Amino acid sequence: MGADRLSSPALQGGLLALLAAALFGLSTPLVQRFGAGLGPFSTAALLYIGAAVVAIVLRRPASREAQLRRTDLPRLLAMAGMGAVVGPVALAWGLQRTSGSSASLMLTLEAVFTAVLAWRWYHETLDRRVATAMLLLLAGGAVLVVEQGLAGRVQLLGLLAVLLATAAWGVDNTLSRGVAERDPGQVVWVKALLGANATTVLAFLWGEPLPGAWAALALLAVGASGYGLSLRFYLLAQRAFGAARTGSVFAFAPFIGALGAFALGERAISALVLVGGALMLSGVWLHLAERHEHPHEHEALEHEHAHTHDDGHHNHTHDPMPAGPHSHAHTHTPLRHAHPHVPDAHHAHRH
Repeated sequence: MGADRLSSPALQGGLLALLAAALFGLSTPLVQRFGAGLGPFSTAALLYIGAAVVAIVLRRPASREAQLRRTDLPRLLAMAGMGAVVGPVALAWGLQRTSGSSASLMLTLEAVFTAVLAWRWYHETLDRRVATAMLLLLAGGAVLVVEQGLAGRVQLLGLLAVLLATAAWGVDNTLSRGVAERDPGQVVWVKALLGANATTVLAFLWGEPLPGAWAALALLAVGASGYGLSLRFYLLAQRAFGAARTGSVFAFAPFIGALGAFALGERAISALVLVGGALMLSGVWLHLAERHEHPHEHEALEHEHAHTHDDGHHNHTHDPMPAGPHSHAHTHTPLRHAHPHVPDAHHAHRH
């Protein structure tokens, strides 16, 4: 069993997380631009309506992906509440009261919340290198808070709202690990539908103004790419190498967002913003440089998810043997081996 073959899921997960980060990162300055003058609930509703539309197109048949179950509903409701209501509403409110570059960089702290919760809830490994990365990310966030505090009370409140959004999405990310083995198109569709309904109702109850046609179309498009496609790729990345690692790679999103804000004409980048960004970038680099390998045991396990038979962990047989990814309930026999690994669905052992 070659190490290259076993490491390929991690490489795939990293690329998927980077793609998710790019789509979401670019959405931040776009939401700030097209959501100007709109209420936060209206903005969030349009984003998740766009995400729901693209999710319908991306759903896969039951033979290719495991389908959602009724027992997943409480988790999906919690995900929608935190990730599709609290997160985008707090972000939309904060973006109207703080700079796009600072807000984008502050979103890096989402990785900290995700990694800590993944460590507590799923016992994902956090070694000394990862802990140092967390401290650097937190230090960078603290510098941004100081920078916006010096800019004025309104700017600081806006940044703190963005911080609330990162915490909400950290909870959402960790909860989504429990459904990462399900069809990601189906997960995105249900979450987006729940979030869009909730925020639409709140927008009407709050009396928020109706958006213009151009702003509505723009936010629908941003939601389809930055929230729908991005969440799909994020779930696939979590499937490949766990919640904490996905959150770490996804921490590149704020830097992409800051570059997007700069490209859209924002030039209010102070020395403190650069310092905060440098600290956060150092934390991301340390987090990604982690290598984890040791002898470990796989206990007998029965579950259902999309899989192939060339990854060293799915040795059961079919008659005839299917080609490519497929989904069905299957059983793993006990196995002991050593290879570089990450806390995916097959490596949830404690340390």
